Amino acid sequence: MDVKHIAKQTSKTLISYLTYQAVRTVIAQLAETDPPRSLWLQQFTSRENVQDGERYLEALFREQQDLGFRILTVREHLAEMVADYLPEMLRTGIQQANRQQRCQQLERMTQVSDVSVEGSPPPESTTD
Repeated sequence: MDVKHIAKQTSKTLISYLTYQAVRTVIAQLAETDPPRSLWLQQFTSRENVQDGERYLEALFREQQDLGFRILTVREHLAEMVADYLPEMLRTGIQQANRQQRCQQLERMTQVSDVSVEGSPPPESTTD
């Protein structure tokens, strides 16, 4: 297991996710202050794949440099806000999710199903 590679890939995914959140934040801000630009950014985002945050930003810089810089600023701010909480939240979240999965699996493994045999004759009644 290459822990450094896993950490690098996780970091890349997190950066792209923070880019996505920054785009959502900027769209919401623009919706209040400059609705036409908000609409433009929404349309741009529907054309460009925000899942790869760096490629998305490169494309945005080619079309609207000021929006690119704004998203960079918001993304950095979001990263600073979550960086302190993330390690503990990640550990706790994984532990809770694993515990829940284990419990559900244990329940599935130990369930006793009611077996009713269809087609078997009903119990005979005795009459005196």
